Amino acid sequence: MPTVPVDTFDLPEDFGPGSVWADRTGARTLVGRNQRGVEIRIGHGEGEINPGELLKLALIGCAGMSSDVNLARRLGEDFPMRLWAHGTSDPADNRYHRVEEQVQLPLEGLSPEQIATVVKVFSRAVAAGCTVERSVVPGLEVAHRVLGAETDQVDAEAGPADAETGSEVGPTGADARAEGEGGQG
Repeated sequence: MPTVPVDTFDLPEDFGPGSVWADRTGARTLVGRNQRGVEIRIGHGEGEINPGELLKLALIGCAGMSSDVNLARRLGEDFPMRLWAHGTSDPADNRYHRVEEQVQLPLEGLSPEQIATVVKVFSRAVAAGCTVERSVVPGLEVAHRVLGAETDQVDAEAGPADAETGSEVGPTGADARAEGEGGQG
């Protein structure tokens, strides 16, 4: 059953599907809610998540959901996956310039060609389907890496690789659009 905010304030005219809200609970602390009854404590204290962490979770959550069906076709219906997002804001201009995303997938036993295909499938699914990234990227560079994919196992179309952390899936945002690889749809 959908929930609505308590009646401290009138509902805004734009309230409807997709609306979320946050109620102040103290100095620089809030509780964020959606209409499905989910609550998230927002702040910098114990048991709270800060807005920058929410941004990074939104990006990797969207990447994971966008790639899930396509990866399941390659890795099996119940494949494990863990996504990470790293980055801190620049205090000089009070914004994030880059978020590094990494995904861990069960690549053991796959051939180099199969790994390259998984990297490509992930990249294309996120580029085409991740609404959050497509909305945020014009002002924020977001990089993706499939951890465990080796440098020599990724073809040029998947993007440059980094032997230490895995294969970079490819540029997004302005870099991707300049190379003609931006998301569609």
